[in-house]
Amino acid sequence: MGAQVTVVGGGAVGLTCALAAIDDGWRVRIYDDGPQRRAAQVAGGMLGCLGEAGPGDDALLELSAESVARWPALLARLNDPNIVVADDTLLIAGSAADRAYLDDAVAFLQARLPGARIVAQSASELRAREPALTRAPSGGYRLTGEGAVDNRAFLAALRRRLVDAGAELVERRVDDVADLAGEATQVLIAAGLESSSLVPGGLPGLRGEKGEILRLRRTAESVPPPRHVIRGRWHGRNVYLVPRPGGLVLGATQYESYDHSDRGPQAGGVADLLTDACELFPGLRTYELVEVSAGIRPMSDDGLPIVRRLDDRTIVAAGHGRNGFALSPGTAQQVRKLLGSPADYERNTA
Repeated sequence: MGAQVTVVGGGAVGLTCALAAIDDGWRVRIYDDGPQRRAAQVAGGMLGCLGEAGPGDDALLELSAESVARWPALLARLNDPNIVVADDTLLIAGSAADRAYLDDAVAFLQARLPGARIVAQSASELRAREPALTRAPSGGYRLTGEGAVDNRAFLAALRRRLVDAGAELVERRVDDVADLAGEATQVLIAAGLESSSLVPGGLPGLRGEKGEILRLRRTAESVPPPRHVIRGRWHGRNVYLVPRPGGLVLGATQYESYDHSDRGPQAGGVADLLTDACELFPGLRTYELVEVSAGIRPMSDDGLPIVRRLDDRTIVAAGHGRNGFALSPGTAQQVRKLLGSPADYERNTA
């Protein structure tokens, strides 16, 4: 039958790691308790190597850059034209103070990644790229190659590829990894925030951060959705607009979550997103608001994902925060190294 990896968690990280394990010759079984609890279901899907990191985030930037470089190969493997929704990002400032904030962030990025393709843009240059933008931005930057994927299309394509490759997907909640003792030679815990409850003693430093995502659909009277990812620093707040077929998603709210079962959107967060987005992209006022969701992102204290071996049978991959999609291929590579090959495992346990 061969050695088996059992993955607990069906989000972007768990599924990407599962595909890498299959590539290395492991049999794979995945336990997933449904989309309602996945942070990956409520996500913008930005491949944020540059747009997410700022001064002080040197280690995260390095990790993100390495992982984002692996995305083209993963996308080629999935071979689905519906996954990629944008190739570039526009950073847009709403005021002089916002522009100064972006200038500092870009100076950090250019110092750490001198090869990054970052070009300053005037207000008129930004509007030439996105004609539906407000007439009053204070300039910004274009990040070439800083794209985004449709999170739900990516997850669906990845699940199809896994099934085609022989993985077994089981829709069932796992409350105790000890229940898997009879079926798995190796267990990967990749269940987001709930990973902590599956580890004896928990995962110190793993906490929840709540954020809203709004989905809007274009109507017959609406301007077209943007062609770029738009990341606004808008009068002291962050807002992002990410294209989707026939519409877009809005996000950027984040605040501590002490009740991890609470996935109800907060009125204030929704109001802030709509206010800022409609000022930045006024044509959104004629779009239909078709979904308001909230997710709990698994955050670590230092902002870096927790990827390590817990014992000779168990590996954990959690704490990716806002960067789960961007960091998935890099995390899969880390997990591959921790797993080794099934042949090596069988020799060592013979």
